[in-house]
Amino acid sequence: MNTATVIVLAVVLVAIIGAVWYIERRRSQRLQGQFGPEYIRAINEFGNRRTAESELERRRKRVHHYPIRELSAEERDGFAEAWRADQSRFVDEPAEAVREAHDLVNQVMKTRGYPVSAEFEHNAEDLSVEYPRVVEHYRVACNVAERQEEGRADTEDLRKAMVHYRALFEELLGARVTHTEEVRR
Repeated sequence: MNTATVIVLAVVLVAIIGAVWYIERRRSQRLQGQFGPEYIRAINEFGNRRTAESELERRRKRVHHYPIRELSAEERDGFAEAWRADQSRFVDEPAEAVREAHDLVNQVMKTRGYPVSAEFEHNAEDLSVEYPRVVEHYRVACNVAERQEEGRADTEDLRKAMVHYRALFEELLGARVTHTEEVRR
C-alpha cells in the first residue's frame, strides 16, 4: 500500500468518524430539545446517554402510532367544569378530590387517545413525548396519591398533588381552566 492510499484511507476514516459524531450530537440535541427535563431524567435512570436516547426514540415511535387528538370545545368545557367541581371539593374532602383529580386526568388522556393503563410509569412515558415539561407533575401527583392510599400523605401533600394535577390537566386540556377557587393550605 503506497503513502497516497494510506492518506486517502485515513482521511475517509476521519470523515466517517466525524460524520457519525455529528449525527449522534444532532440526535442528542434534538432529543434534549424535545424531551427537556425528561431527557436528563432518562439519562439518570438508565445511566447511559445512548441507552436513554434509544428509550426516548422508542417512546416517540410508540406514541406516534396512537390516535392522539385535540379535544372538542364541548369536551374541553365538560372537563373544565368537572375540574372546577373537583377543585372546590378539596376544602371539605381533600383525599377524595385528589382521587378524582387522578381519575379526571386519566379520563382526559384516554379521550385524547392515550392508551391509559394501570401501570403509572407507562402512562408517564407516553405523556413525556408530547408534554415533557409537565410529565413531572404527573409523577409527583401520582406519587402523593399512592402515599395517600397508604395513609402516608397529609393535607399539604394532597394540596401539592392537586397543584401538580392542575398543571398537567391544563396542558392536556389545551386551555387554561378558570379557577373558581384556588386550592389553599
